[in-house]
Amino acid sequence: MIGVRKIAYACYETPDPQQQAEYYTDILGLSLVEKDSDAIYLTNTIDHHSVILRKGPEAKCVRLGFQIGPDDDLAAFERQTAAHGVRTEMKRDAGPTIGEMVSFEDVKGTVMEVFKQPEPLHQKFQRKGIVPHKLGHVAFHVTDAKAVTKFYCDVLGFRVSDWMGEFFSFLRCGVDHHTINLMETGSNRHFHTAFELRDWSHLQTACDFLSLNGYKMLWGPGRHGIGHNLFAYHRSPNGLITELFAELDQMKDEALGYFDPRPWHRDNPQRPKTWAKDPSASNLWGPMPPEEMMK
Repeated sequence: MIGVRKIAYACYETPDPQQQAEYYTDILGLSLVEKDSDAIYLTNTIDHHSVILRKGPEAKCVRLGFQIGPDDDLAAFERQTAAHGVRTEMKRDAGPTIGEMVSFEDVKGTVMEVFKQPEPLHQKFQRKGIVPHKLGHVAFHVTDAKAVTKFYCDVLGFRVSDWMGEFFSFLRCGVDHHTINLMETGSNRHFHTAFELRDWSHLQTACDFLSLNGYKMLWGPGRHGIGHNLFAYHRSPNGLITELFAELDQMKDEALGYFDPRPWHRDNPQRPKTWAKDPSASNLWGPMPPEEMMK
């Protein structure tokens, strides 16, 4: 099976793209690399863009971009996807640095855009703002977690890292514990977008920087049980939630089947499993998410 290897970008519609772009550049520390009449493109380093902003009536995530391997056959991936009964479209010159892509919708209506690795941008990291290492994962509220999870595994080649009960799945396409999260809550909508930081000291500095610039924490800092990453959540200007994280579990060898050992793991070795809906699954340090997180 040809599976995706990496999340490349997330595309959002928002009522005020310029305000959101200023948040991404001045607060998060991404670089503005291109802007036209339809879209604003922002990046970390080697990818031309990690975030795309377009004008829309409400703030929402509308598209996700994924890369397949450099030696994978994109046409074969399209045939493989179509064999699942998914309507696909091959697009050419559909975005900056992307020559060809296969476009289709997942079962909750988010557009998937899959392509081979474009030429690297060679962009340096910013010197202002929080400056995350990369776009880490995107999480969604869904009406049927099992159905959407099956789609991502069967069509895109994701693997299940963990479940919380039967309503919250964590999916990986590379070494990172999760690139996609799906939580069954009765609606299909964006939950949060997460960016990876260096370590605890980077997270601490980021929280101070956010506070000095008027952004209050929704939840955290803390350490999740599932994935074991350090976390802190806040709202961006358009109302969508951003997570900053570090120390996420990694499965460096799929054949071994366990996550790289860490002192804070409760299981040794730490393997994919179904966690009980228990406070320790959400935050090993104690405080649970406020109701505000679900809005």
